[in-house]
Amino acid sequence: MKGLVITMSQWTDMYKEKTVSAAEAVKIVKDHDWVDYGMATSQPIVLDKALAARKDELKDIKVRMAFSLSPRHIIDEDPERKTFTAMNWHMSGYDRKLCSQGLSNFIPMMYRNKPSIYRDILDVDVAMITVSPMDKHGFFTFGPTVSATAEICKKAKKVILEVNEAAPRVLGGSDECIHISDVDLVVEAGSIPMPIIPFKDGNDTDKTIAKMILKEIPDGATLQLGVGGLPNAVGAMIADSDLKDLGMHTEMLVDAFLLMYKKGRLTNRCKSLDRNKAVWSFAAGSEELYEWLDDNPYLAAYPVSYVNDPCVVAQLDNFISINNCLEVDLFGQVSSESSGTKHISGSGGQLDFADGAYRSKGGKSIIAFHATFTDKSGKMQSRIRPTLLPGTITTVPRSQTHYVATEYGIANLMGASTWERAEKLINLAHPDFREDLIKEAEAFKIWRYSNKR
Repeated sequence: MKGLVITMSQWTDMYKEKTVSAAEAVKIVKDHDWVDYGMATSQPIVLDKALAARKDELKDIKVRMAFSLSPRHIIDEDPERKTFTAMNWHMSGYDRKLCSQGLSNFIPMMYRNKPSIYRDILDVDVAMITVSPMDKHGFFTFGPTVSATAEICKKAKKVILEVNEAAPRVLGGSDECIHISDVDLVVEAGSIPMPIIPFKDGNDTDKTIAKMILKEIPDGATLQLGVGGLPNAVGAMIADSDLKDLGMHTEMLVDAFLLMYKKGRLTNRCKSLDRNKAVWSFAAGSEELYEWLDDNPYLAAYPVSYVNDPCVVAQLDNFISINNCLEVDLFGQVSSESSGTKHISGSGGQLDFADGAYRSKGGKSIIAFHATFTDKSGKMQSRIRPTLLPGTITTVPRSQTHYVATEYGIANLMGASTWERAEKLINLAHPDFREDLIKEAEAFKIWRYSNKR
């Protein structure tokens, strides 16, 4: 805090002095500024609209954001990008469409590095961040998005907070809040409903894969789950299993963990770090999930530099990381962010946890996916490919790929030679594609013999 010892009433007075309208607040943005919106639920709504209204007054405004959960006015109002240039650290479905239309540019990163990239490299002229209401001690919490938000605010020359009365007040281990003395302006947004991501427990294929993964999880394991129907299916199945004393240490807190908690599976009693605490970095999901977050000392929010650090993860025995992907090639390279040059999402924390889970005593990194998908023409395609398509980004290199699972089985690739990897992966492919994959493996000189029955 910038202030010295001060009475609580003076925090309220400071709040009132700094409170302005959104239109007034965005006047501090000047030509050529770098503006930061933060990520997911921390992205502003009323400030975004007010900034967009200044498009004819400003020039060359660069705006960083990530995982947008609602439309951005600066993009809708300036589709030719004459004033605003939007950039994104990780693509949501909405962001993906913008990227495909040339309306947003991707910023590559490993998620654990995001706070240090801001601290050591980037410039931020103005940060516009959504927060929960101020408490009696003068603190606002970053709500469901702790992530790198504190470092963004520390680096910014000017900080504007958009106060959302509907945002949950989160408790945490570090960097989950900001004090009124460290803020330049405050804008009251009223009560804007939190973005809802409906919980889906997966389809039959997801549940088939989840059953196999469940067998790999021991009592007392600490879990990380990725986004989507397949990780949700695993979480739902864990909730209905007889597994005991599971822990949570995850970059994204999703409803699957709430379900495990409600069924008595998630206790965090066996963790060597943050025992009795469920650790997370950002959250998005149902209204009930946000209610669970609110003022809950059981849930400990940390910056992603802590949550995703492989050296931290390695200290948690039996750490099980479960993530999805787009495709895997016969060498074991995993892509989770692009198909060719078509951008889909981002690296996120998948490599962070693939590394950390492998370092953990008894730990396992599991990349799980459907063996096939149906393309736009209605044709079935294999997600296990001879090689990744040209331009496809490798998210997990072959040297760090551990377990791989489809509806046809699960295999450990760590320590396997190229011919062993090819054999294991072909066994996980849809039967209709195996013969062609064998031919490709033979051409690559990585096929020793066929194990077809």
